[in-house]
Amino acid sequence: MTTRIAVLLALSAATAVPASAQATRDVITVNPYRPSVSNPAEPPPPGQLELEFGALHGRSGDARTTTLPYLFKLGLADNWGFLLGGDAYIWSRDDQGQRERGVGDTSLTLKRAYPVNESTSLGWEATATVPTAKESLGAGKADYTLNGIYSRDMGELHLDVNLNATRVGNPEPGTARMAQGLSVALSANFAHDWSGTAELSGTHRTGVAADAQLLAAIAYSPGKRYAVDVGIARGLTRGAQDWAVFSGFVIPLGKFW
Repeated sequence: MTTRIAVLLALSAATAVPASAQATRDVITVNPYRPSVSNPAEPPPPGQLELEFGALHGRSGDARTTTLPYLFKLGLADNWGFLLGGDAYIWSRDDQGQRERGVGDTSLTLKRAYPVNESTSLGWEATATVPTAKESLGAGKADYTLNGIYSRDMGELHLDVNLNATRVGNPEPGTARMAQGLSVALSANFAHDWSGTAELSGTHRTGVAADAQLLAAIAYSPGKRYAVDVGIARGLTRGAQDWAVFSGFVIPLGKFW
């Protein structure tokens, strides 16, 4: 399976080569969704394909988890986009030392933005999370999420608010099937090519311990053609990981129309 993932990445990069001449004529500016949990309302421009890839290591008590999250983003038309993402690979160790490894679940998202004015946009995302991981590492059954987005530029500050509801495909006995999530991310440029992000996020589902975390990250974006980030997240409730550290990048793969 890891070989298939490597082939997918290689084919995506190779497919972008014929568009390189077009890319040199058109100014390509990536719109990073990393490093926060919150997504902005805007998809990539029509025909533009972007890749986000990273690594995340989390700890909760004696348990450890390392993942390689990825996200392909394609602009379909004005204000429409499609996202394909998941965890390329997961290494997990529970409190008893039991180890698991393998690919993660895969998410498919249709995205729509509604620009209100030059500084404000609304949007929604409809996501199906497909159980491509073995049950010990993934959901076991498909989950479905509807996410509402509010994005606003405020000078050097940018705000993203996400409010979502998820229908859990495989709820544990005695727990609710519906989960609610809220995240608020604020980012700001603080130096040439550098920005910082702070975010508060959490989820709630009856019968499951509440999950809330505080995230802080910095990103380097020279020329707006790519971005590199590094950050840390701290769990605030019993249901969240104690802490996590992460790093990743965002790059354009090409512009096809």
